[in-house]
Amino acid sequence: MYETTILPKTMPSVRLDLPPAESARALFPADFGRRFLIFADAEEEFDWGAGFRRTATATTAIAALPEANRRFVERGIVPTYLVDYPVAACPASGIALAGMAAEGECDVGAQLHPWVNPPHREAVCGANSFAGSLPAALERAKIAALTIKLSEVFGRAPIAYRAGRYGIGPNTAQILAETGYRLDVSVRSLFDYSDEGGADFTDFPIWPYRLDNGLLEVPLTACLGGPLAPRRSLLRRSWLRGGLARTGLLERIPLTPEGVTLAEAEYAIETLLDRGVGLFSLSFHTPSLVPGHTPYVRDEADLRRFWGWWDGMLDLFARRGILPARSGDLLAAASER
Repeated sequence: MYETTILPKTMPSVRLDLPPAESARALFPADFGRRFLIFADAEEEFDWGAGFRRTATATTAIAALPEANRRFVERGIVPTYLVDYPVAACPASGIALAGMAAEGECDVGAQLHPWVNPPHREAVCGANSFAGSLPAALERAKIAALTIKLSEVFGRAPIAYRAGRYGIGPNTAQILAETGYRLDVSVRSLFDYSDEGGADFTDFPIWPYRLDNGLLEVPLTACLGGPLAPRRSLLRRSWLRGGLARTGLLERIPLTPEGVTLAEAEYAIETLLDRGVGLFSLSFHTPSLVPGHTPYVRDEADLRRFWGWWDGMLDLFARRGILPARSGDLLAAASER
């Protein structure tokens, strides 16, 4: 009940930065069952505590990705890696991912980090790190450049897209449709980036929905837990969120091993299952595969916890009969409505 009651009956349906109407909800055949997908951000390494820099384009952590990906493949999972420009432009990282994709061990989509994605016509700053906040012509040019680069490296145009920092804007949906994308995974329900110049996803659902231009949106899954969960608007009070979370009165739990404990994630899954949720979208950043590149994996102990989280989550999915799906499976099933 927490995911539908606050949504409007009508809403412009070619905007990704506005919550959808309930009528836009994508439905799936009964035999599709309960599923989970992994969408991982394959990106460059940078200092998460520093400002944005065009020169921070190293992609050394991708060397750990083939071995890491085998952990998923051995359990019947084919993740989608959302590849940004520096990863595609670096021969070593591009070849590594292309080899995995050619073997059918992963799918490849696009991720846009505007500060390291040509053309470079904007100032580098926090507000401009959200591609959807850029002028439409510049956002379109960056998406086009990324799409061309990925097509060159992987031999086919990507059809799945994520805006880095979840930075969609009023023009993003139309640009994606014009560029041939069919699936967007940029919405991070329950989170608000408007103070930094990004989108406000507080009122967005976690269920997938379609826009009028045919684009399918699959938000990252997050659970709103605690006795105050029906009062979602409290999330907008940034000064209050920390205290509510610490007391368990109102907490956001995204499905990621980065900053979320296994116990919290297991609670989120069971809570969402009780609410009738049947599709789960999980995420992580590929630099977390090597200690020292993200604040979530600083040393070998953190890396062991990272993989312990995945083992625990995948075991839970197996026990609960929640099967893995590929992004293409999702598109095909949604098309059968």
